[in-house]
Amino acid sequence: MDICAVIPARLESKRLPRKVLADIRGQPMLWHVWQRARQSRLVGQVIVATDAEEILHMVRGWGGEARLTSPACQSGSERIASLVSTIEAEFIINVQGDEPLLDPILLDELVQTWLTLKCDIVTPVYRILDLSDLFNPSVVKVVRNQQGRALYFSRQSIPYVRDLPTDRWLEAGPFWGHVGVYGFQRTVLESYASLPLSLLEQSEKLEQLRFMEAGYEIYTVETNYRPIAVDTWEDLERVRGVFSQEV
Repeated sequence: MDICAVIPARLESKRLPRKVLADIRGQPMLWHVWQRARQSRLVGQVIVATDAEEILHMVRGWGGEARLTSPACQSGSERIASLVSTIEAEFIINVQGDEPLLDPILLDELVQTWLTLKCDIVTPVYRILDLSDLFNPSVVKVVRNQQGRALYFSRQSIPYVRDLPTDRWLEAGPFWGHVGVYGFQRTVLESYASLPLSLLEQSEKLEQLRFMEAGYEIYTVETNYRPIAVDTWEDLERVRGVFSQEV
């Protein structure tokens, strides 16, 4: 298989423990992520990478593929990298286990971009249109060049607009928000264990900065998809509300 999606699923998340098992419309949140990843036309294999036997058996009960990883993994990328030798794919997508509203078309767009560019890493971005998002540290911002290559990711509002008051910064746009889904060329993940610790990653708490600081190039794909990651009870209720409106 040339294309694989891996869903890292840690059981005891810090802010909302056991969130991947939270009930949404009668199914665990992870089930919804898994189902949506499987709807991608270009992804040939979907794997759940977990640190918990409970999740391993649950996914296999759905007829899915799951593999056990070390609980010591510090990020989703590290969890996937620990399995890369067992995955027969040249392009591997890191799908966040807490985004049950994931758009499968987005995964296809990442694959298509990689097939065209054969770049190190591909990730989605969306246009920020709201000031509250621009100044929210939970919304990751990205600056990129004219060809779409990312120059930097930050929780701060970047770029800084020197000549306008902050309430007019969007006039100087575009500003871009980041969707935390990554497509990796296989060799990038194979090198993960040898990458030096990144000061930028430690400062911003953004795993993609480790790859950038090591010299890998990250290209961006524009999307209209707006992620609703579940980090708090409020997020979970918001997502449940969206599902309740679906027919």
